[in-house]
Amino acid sequence: MIIIGLILGALGIGFFCWLLFTLAVYALPFFATVTAGLAAFHSGAGVIGAIVVGIVAGAVTLGAGQLAFAVAGSPLIRAAIALLFATPAAVAGYHATLALAHIGVSSQGWREAFAIIGAILVGGTGWGRMTLRADSLGSGRPPPPGSATAVVDGREHQGLSWSNSSW
Repeated sequence: MIIIGLILGALGIGFFCWLLFTLAVYALPFFATVTAGLAAFHSGAGVIGAIVVGIVAGAVTLGAGQLAFAVAGSPLIRAAIALLFATPAAVAGYHATLALAHIGVSSQGWREAFAIIGAILVGGTGWGRMTLRADSLGSGRPPPPGSATAVVDGREHQGLSWSNSSW
């Protein structure tokens, strides 16, 4: 029974880490959702109104961020927008890794070290996912020099004439 518990515990922590890295880009919209929802609730909008306001605020934050990143021409502006999305992801990664480190690490220094590494990894993942998602929106610009792009035209298929085969 203890082996099953260890296996399921490891799978649960692995699933939690996968979920953390997958949802890293949504940390800023989630924070915007919670903040707007709580502000609407405290101003008297009620539970349903707060949920609607929060969802709209989160969707607008994510959409506006991706759109602004996709249409921004300057690399400095794109870096600033990606940093806006990566910073809350890094904070969430720090706290999640620190909580996981409390499970199995007894030294406070090592817990902090693991939490800082987790913050860097999750923040970097949020940065990368933001740039990949926004680039897939199709800004109409050609790819940057040196990027790996597949160019397929008719020249690769010259000489492949199956009508003259001897089968």
